[in-house]
Amino acid sequence: MDLMQSHHAILRNYPLIGHLRFFFEFIRPEIRQYFLESDNEEIPFSRAQRALVYQRAKGASDKRPFGTLVDVYKPSAEILLQRGNPINPPSVESLRVRVGGAQCTQPYFISLFNISAMSFGALSANAIMALNRGAQKGGFAHDTGEGSVSVYHRKYGGDLIWEIGSGYFGCRNSSGQFDPERFKATALDPQIKMIEIKLSQGAKPGHGGVLPASKITPEIAQARGVPMGEDCVSPANHSAFHTPKELCLFIQELRQLSNGKPVGFKLCIGNIADWFAIVKAMLETKIYPDFIVVDGSEGGTGAAPVEFVDNIGMPMRDGLRLVHSSLIGVGLRDQIRIGVAGKIVSAFDMMRALAIGADWCNSARGFMFAIGCIQSRSCHTDHCPTGVATQDRLRQGALNPMDKSERVYRFHHETLLAFAEMCAAAGIRDHEAITEDLILRRDTQTKLTPLGDQLMKIPAGALLTAQAEQILDSQMHGLGKQWSLAQASAW
Repeated sequence: MDLMQSHHAILRNYPLIGHLRFFFEFIRPEIRQYFLESDNEEIPFSRAQRALVYQRAKGASDKRPFGTLVDVYKPSAEILLQRGNPINPPSVESLRVRVGGAQCTQPYFISLFNISAMSFGALSANAIMALNRGAQKGGFAHDTGEGSVSVYHRKYGGDLIWEIGSGYFGCRNSSGQFDPERFKATALDPQIKMIEIKLSQGAKPGHGGVLPASKITPEIAQARGVPMGEDCVSPANHSAFHTPKELCLFIQELRQLSNGKPVGFKLCIGNIADWFAIVKAMLETKIYPDFIVVDGSEGGTGAAPVEFVDNIGMPMRDGLRLVHSSLIGVGLRDQIRIGVAGKIVSAFDMMRALAIGADWCNSARGFMFAIGCIQSRSCHTDHCPTGVATQDRLRQGALNPMDKSERVYRFHHETLLAFAEMCAAAGIRDHEAITEDLILRRDTQTKLTPLGDQLMKIPAGALLTAQAEQILDSQMHGLGKQWSLAQASAW
């Protein structure tokens, strides 16, 4: 047979040993992960990062003997500056921030560490139940992802952030357009704490998605409000608004329909002029989102084109600092909270994000590890070996929601406990007092620099002056031109 086929030249020339080549290719990822990679290689999460999550989730010791495995003299190494008089750590329960500006009547006090957006459909029913029960027990938020609110999100009553993408799943009419009445019916549910408009996703910004009809189950169809037997399409852009001003008006509409709940949006920064256009639209309309979630290009996805994953979108830290600094520059930072997502699994990851400008952190893959993900990177195949990212009944049946929800709770609690201890060591009584000057980053083997000296800084209100372009150019060449190009009425 191999001698007659025409697809593989190797098998025609080597019909016996040629099969070994394909076998070794098949098992190569597992061999590398279990036997060859070092503890600190990131692909995308290192063994050390995964082990930390597993240990905290299981309630095992996360202590390290003998000393650090990190090269502290390597350029980009970072350290938190401890004080000579450490204080008592804040309680885990106090590590919250109020979300909801002057235009919001139902503010939400969100935990500093929450479950990032992952849809039912991408994740199994058992995974969703485990995550939500853990969130309910720990008192933190669970982002639904754009796949809307399913019965599995509702079963245990954990706080939800309802993400609304371009497909308007759960709040669409028969033609796929936004339906205000359907939105209102779900948004008024007390379990829904905040509404998040998804403008773009870090792992594939500017790219839509299609869930093939063959993968749509009756449960997915019910949650998303789509018919069986048809592809479920998420367009690359929204139909409910087409300009930055219209986005602001849409935010206002959702806030009114939800009876004053916090409404914001998530984006991965791309064209900087487009971001500045949103800022200018806020100023012109005087309609402000209650929060903005900055998603980094290092974020995760179930499936995305290689070029989008590797080469499109701004990394989280850069996007976060731009958003934070811009809002300071126009005098809106105290009215708008900022969340971030992008490879956050440890307390130091959180500390760094807050130092750069975030108010809270979200993690998706961190909580996937907590419920059993082994980074097999088979999310797109429906063959996830741990039952996390699959709709296969047999595979997901191995994931016990009750057991895994305890791991979700412990991972969250232990991470915040470690964060509180870091605050105590640094003499921080209030997490909102964390600044970029608390962290040093190594430039070379012989030079440490305060993180703040390496980051963009825009004085308060500076972008409201005639010198806005010059001030921006002083931070990054060409940034002033992006500000001048930005228009509130168009992207």
